Amino acid sequence: MIETYDFLVVCTAAAITAIILLSVLARGNDRPAGRHHPRQDVEPAISVLLKDDMIVDATDETRDLMAGKNITWHDLVASLRARFPSLPDHVPRERQLFSSAKPDDDGYIEVDKVGSRMRLTLCDRPASSADLHQLRSAQSELDLLRVALGKAPNPIWKSDSKNRTDWSNNAYDTLTASVESYQPGAPIFDVPSNGLEHMRTRRTCLTSARGDAQRWFDITSAQHGASWLHFGIDVTAVVRAEIAQRNFVQTLTKTFAYLPIGLAIFDRNRQLALFNPALIDLTQLSAEFLSGRPNLLSFFDRLREGRMMPEPKNYHGWREQMADLVAAASDDRYSETWSLASGLTYKVTGRPHPDGAIAFLFEDISAEISLTRRFRSELELSQCVIDTLDDAIAIFSQNGVLSFSNTAYRTLWKSDPDSSFAEMTVVDATRQWQELCHPSPMWGELRDFVVQGHDRAAWEMRVTHRNGSQILCQITPVSGGSTLVSFACETPTLPIRQLDTQSV
Repeated sequence: MIETYDFLVVCTAAAITAIILLSVLARGNDRPAGRHHPRQDVEPAISVLLKDDMIVDATDETRDLMAGKNITWHDLVASLRARFPSLPDHVPRERQLFSSAKPDDDGYIEVDKVGSRMRLTLCDRPASSADLHQLRSAQSELDLLRVALGKAPNPIWKSDSKNRTDWSNNAYDTLTASVESYQPGAPIFDVPSNGLEHMRTRRTCLTSARGDAQRWFDITSAQHGASWLHFGIDVTAVVRAEIAQRNFVQTLTKTFAYLPIGLAIFDRNRQLALFNPALIDLTQLSAEFLSGRPNLLSFFDRLREGRMMPEPKNYHGWREQMADLVAAASDDRYSETWSLASGLTYKVTGRPHPDGAIAFLFEDISAEISLTRRFRSELELSQCVIDTLDDAIAIFSQNGVLSFSNTAYRTLWKSDPDSSFAEMTVVDATRQWQELCHPSPMWGELRDFVVQGHDRAAWEMRVTHRNGSQILCQITPVSGGSTLVSFACETPTLPIRQLDTQSV
């Protein structure tokens, strides 16, 4: 009887043990696959009991985590989602397991139904001394990173897959105070979180609550799992500088639009950066071609094809000439006159500009060249006319400089003023005259008359050449304060052209 009773006790104990083992194995098979979870011999530290979305009971460790406050499911998930991102926004209505996001983390969360309520339990293996050491080392590093990110001067924040801000640093929080009607969690920058790019950068504007100031930021977004990390850089000063530069360029463009001189500015990459309408008129290049920002060689090549520059002897030599042209313009040494087949004459000047740019000025000087040629032709004609006169002619400017003389003058006085680089003044000329004539007190009066600026009237004087001939000297004021001095020989048988044979 006793043996039978003992046998039943042993069988009953064996059955109970088998049931417990099967139950443990069954619960172990329900855990997330691919992770090894050691046996839990102690009460879980994090465990809460929920009714609907409110926490009605929790362990002491959980209350410490919640700082003694009754929080909702949403607040609890916000504190656990960094480790368990798969937690839903609402309390599950049936048993579910949620794994950690890291492969080497064997912790998991179990949400199970207890009557009409749901219980959340964080299951973790007991911490060893090594685990505590690594945790505290990581905590020290985490504190340093928190301080560094928190005090960073630029805004940094993290958003979830629904573009809600779930973490931000102090700089970002300061910016939220300047946004009108800011809602917690709502983004203050127009940076959509959807897209296929792993990392992207865009520029966006943040307007103050009063709408009287704008701040510009370059936002760089990097994808991190289902979330996005955003890094902002304040580029307000850069944007304002770009706007000021653009306005300045527009002002210059409007100013250059009224200049008759063609302007072409090439940047450091030798591409056309700026031109004015006069360049189109002078070069006959189309606005479409110039707006396409051609490079320097293409620009001059098009001028050569349109015969708007002197035709080179050969194309290879022209390419070398263009290289020399750029080098000369960079050193402020390029200035040439182009005589075109059409009869036009251009003055082309190259000037260096800041940041390695080069500016070319195209000026139509056809009228000036024509006027100069006409003036030179008239001077040559006048010179030929007075050279046929027997009287010696000398014209002095208002400053007393000899500006004009004829062949008879050079013959009479044995002097050629055009052969000297130095200017001949009235003092130099009268000194030569005195050397070839007998003394006369009239030379000083002639010098004073030439430089006298007012109250002048024509007068004459006679001097005697050392060869014995009498010379009539007539002094006549002319326009512009100049003075004409003519010398006529009064000896009928001795013309001035023959005085060189009778000189002393």
